[in-house]
Amino acid sequence: MFLFWFTLLLSITISASPTNTAIISSRLSYTQKHGTNYTVFTHAPTGAILEFVNNSGICETTPNVNQYSGYLSVGEGLNMFFWFFESRHTPAKAPLAAWFNGGPGCSSMIGLFQENGPCHFPLHGDTDNPVLNPYSFNEVANMLYIDQPVGVGFSYADDGNGENGGNVNSTDSAAGYVWVFLQAFFEAFHGYEGRNVAIFTESYGGHYGPSFASHIKAQNELIRNGALKGEVINLVALGINNAWIDTAIQEKSYIDFAFNNTYRSLISESQRDNYLSVYEEICLPAVTNCMETETDEPCRFANRICSSRIEGPISRAADFNVYDIRKPRNDDEPPSTYMSYLNREDVRRKIGARGSTFRECAGGVTLDFGKTGDNAKTLLPTLSQLIESGLQVLLWAGDADWICNWIGNLDVANAVAFNGAEEFRGKELVPYSVDGVEKGRVKSVGGFTFMRVFGAGHEVPYYQPETSLQVFRQVLEGKGVYST
Repeated sequence: MFLFWFTLLLSITISASPTNTAIISSRLSYTQKHGTNYTVFTHAPTGAILEFVNNSGICETTPNVNQYSGYLSVGEGLNMFFWFFESRHTPAKAPLAAWFNGGPGCSSMIGLFQENGPCHFPLHGDTDNPVLNPYSFNEVANMLYIDQPVGVGFSYADDGNGENGGNVNSTDSAAGYVWVFLQAFFEAFHGYEGRNVAIFTESYGGHYGPSFASHIKAQNELIRNGALKGEVINLVALGINNAWIDTAIQEKSYIDFAFNNTYRSLISESQRDNYLSVYEEICLPAVTNCMETETDEPCRFANRICSSRIEGPISRAADFNVYDIRKPRNDDEPPSTYMSYLNREDVRRKIGARGSTFRECAGGVTLDFGKTGDNAKTLLPTLSQLIESGLQVLLWAGDADWICNWIGNLDVANAVAFNGAEEFRGKELVPYSVDGVEKGRVKSVGGFTFMRVFGAGHEVPYYQPETSLQVFRQVLEGKGVYST
């Protein structure tokens, strides 16, 4: 998953489907494809076409909670799949949150079914149908799950140009398609315009999240200045768990965490010393060259040399799961049951998903990102600018994950440059509790927060659902993260 394969939440709200009164210079019609009835909305400003199914009855079965799923044509023949769930409580007032899984190349259905969506498959439960998740993020917000870029999950290109028909081969090139999607979504679902919006993501979302948020803020300025027609998106928060943000910092954390963590040492002291030498003498100079040149070939080389000399060897050093070091390498937790479910023809037809096969991650997309060296390119300056701008930002990490471990995430947090950076670096992590039970450690300055979550692997909401929902709620409240 990576979830690093090589491995957003938006705050909005509405309780009714689009109507003609909600449409501005756009068209509403209906069509049937592959036995599925779609509502079709044409967004005149961008030419994007939204085709969706109303209330499929799949996943979210809470009475009177609406859901919509289907496609947005974000470009010629480029179809991006989405699944939207209203908040279970006061959807007309709740914020909107958009969720993006990482990869690059992994479906956001991972987050929906394994982490924070309205339904899930418990580890030892029914394998045929999901059950309601009481800790779903739509307890708090209207939730939007997006499979991006095109070629990921249920998203596809009409022309058959492989997995990535949209030619998205970098984080920055993905951002524009996400913005177009949101513009069409807000006009079609007009009641969500002006809502607070948050982006939540994980893993390679350490690249996606800062880039998408930065692009949205830049587009907002163009709209406010009259240089661009569109809807200002009221972005208020960015949350990233177990993020991959900065290779120079986080390659070293692979070594530090593997030798010294809460659960078990994965390498010996002599191995640690050898890897540190490789990092200083080979990996770091290559990454530095990537950051200085900001061009594809040096960044491809940096990713290749660091991966082959540090990540790869450590991941094979012992029998451990890189997403949860407490488990053996091939352990199937979180359960992958949802993939069989989404490959059922009846389920796909009901939710309006097209294509014959659902795959969790798309190798072609991962390779395309690899060709540009995107993985090695740092998003730390972008993250710093967002925090300095006043955007509320949460970096949090489950402490059993190795692939995007909490030590590296803390080191990144301490390297962020903003007005309160010195105060932030000087702070110690303090206990964070849920109903009086300590669940992690946290520190904050202004709107910037770092949290270590105890007893959680890569997919934090799966391992610690109650804690995750509390943190999510507090971030959207905008009053800081605090113990209960």
